[in-house]
Amino acid sequence: MILEELHHLAEEERERHNSFRLRLGVCVGAGCISIQSDQTLAELQNGLKDKGLADEVEVVGVGCLGLCGQGPLVRREPDGAVFRSVSPTEASNLLDYLNQDDKNPLLCASDMPFFQKQKKAALEQMGRVNPERIESYIALGGYETLLNIITELSPAQVIETVTKSGLRGRGGAGYPTGLKWSTVAKASGGRKYVICNGDEGDPGAFMDRSIMEGDPHRALEGMAIAAYAVGAQRGYIYVRAEYPLAVKRLKTAINRAERFSLLGQNIGGANFNFQIEIRMGAGAFVCGEETALIASIEGNRGTPRPRPPYPAGSGLWGSPTLINNVETYANIPTLLHKGADWFASIGVEKSKGTKVFCLTGAIMNTGLVEVPMGITLREMIFDIGGGIPNGGKFKAVQTGGPSGGCISADHLDMPIDYETLKKVGSIMGSGGMIVMDETSCMVDVARFFMEFCMTESCGKCIPCRVGTAQMHLLLKKITQGEATLDDLNLLERLCDMVSATSLCGLGQAAPNPVRSTLRFFREEYISHIVEKRCPAGVCELERKIAVTA
Repeated sequence: MILEELHHLAEEERERHNSFRLRLGVCVGAGCISIQSDQTLAELQNGLKDKGLADEVEVVGVGCLGLCGQGPLVRREPDGAVFRSVSPTEASNLLDYLNQDDKNPLLCASDMPFFQKQKKAALEQMGRVNPERIESYIALGGYETLLNIITELSPAQVIETVTKSGLRGRGGAGYPTGLKWSTVAKASGGRKYVICNGDEGDPGAFMDRSIMEGDPHRALEGMAIAAYAVGAQRGYIYVRAEYPLAVKRLKTAINRAERFSLLGQNIGGANFNFQIEIRMGAGAFVCGEETALIASIEGNRGTPRPRPPYPAGSGLWGSPTLINNVETYANIPTLLHKGADWFASIGVEKSKGTKVFCLTGAIMNTGLVEVPMGITLREMIFDIGGGIPNGGKFKAVQTGGPSGGCISADHLDMPIDYETLKKVGSIMGSGGMIVMDETSCMVDVARFFMEFCMTESCGKCIPCRVGTAQMHLLLKKITQGEATLDDLNLLERLCDMVSATSLCGLGQAAPNPVRSTLRFFREEYISHIVEKRCPAGVCELERKIAVTA
């Protein structure tokens, strides 16, 4: 498909959209489907037929609308109004009051900070595009950026734009995206690969899953642009098998893109070929680490290897390989369409653009949000998140998943960016953000994350395999009221040993939850050890006290 044909198809689809007076987009992401949004979709479609409105109102499935804790969600176009808790039994009520906002109890307030304080780039079309129709994506400008680039810009110009934008990898460490692309482009080798890391194993994280389920073509377009920039002809999307809906929609998207000659051979009529395959992982957390992911794609056990060599020089089957996560690729079409200056104008000095977060835990508005880098934790938790339920008191927030850290209430006014999070002992990670109130025991939180790291260790190196197990044992002793201050000293020494000597970044970051809770909540450790008391009243030693009493 050439650019003129793409424009013609987009215009046809927009005309079809405009033939309807209203359009209702029902979230068909995994979260809303789990509470019967697919049935809500069917009920709305049947209700329109019964009311004779099928020619006036279109009902389609769309991706995540963000306010996941109040699903099933429905978005009305063209005004963008969002309706919450539209269960199958509420579908008829929505239709009865479809045009009467003042009487519709399901309507979300349009001035909610949850919506007003967000800024979209990676999620720009989420909730508007039908993930199972490529025509829907094309009508919203999809693949136009790709075709413009391969016909008008050189690979070096694409990389220059990405570098100038300041985009950093959204999968964890925040490595400069342009620098990584440039390294792969300069690497010698006749065959190069592009990999999309959709493994996403952090507890409480579902950013990448939501994009793959709700806007799969955006990730594909970003990968194709990256392939053009670095000189690759084959790509792989690595997705955990626990994401069956994402896998299904990615397969559909790839097939449709190939049929429209937007993937495959001679894309856009140019001498550019790029094919994408899906590889499913078995759910090993370590396969989020890039060298372990490469080993898994190659058909080997997913374990990391020492670096250097880095994948950019010697990756998949020994060839130069570019690896970014789903959100990073999802930023690319918007970034290149609006320009590097636009992207760089958002955020703070060393953390440009936006970031997608998953707000979960003890928070009123759980869900998916995209905000400018540099927004404060207070804005995120109390404005966008709506604060703690039932008048509870905020205690801590865990960012960065098991490799991240717990941040106390004293830091609510700190900006959320790569450097500031690192200073307080945490990381950006993929974007999980778990909020905790005063009912959480921070020692038990550290034990939970250490148990996760221990269980998910690949076992290849002794510091991670044995060190995490010993740290978990010590944390368990503390929560049971059986530890001494010598055990606490040993725990801190183990943190240093594991982080300094583990083979890969996952093992090196495993002590972060322990270190951060010791830094900000040390008194809780002392209470468990010296006073044999859990301040939050949730640990096993409290049950022992109750039994003894």
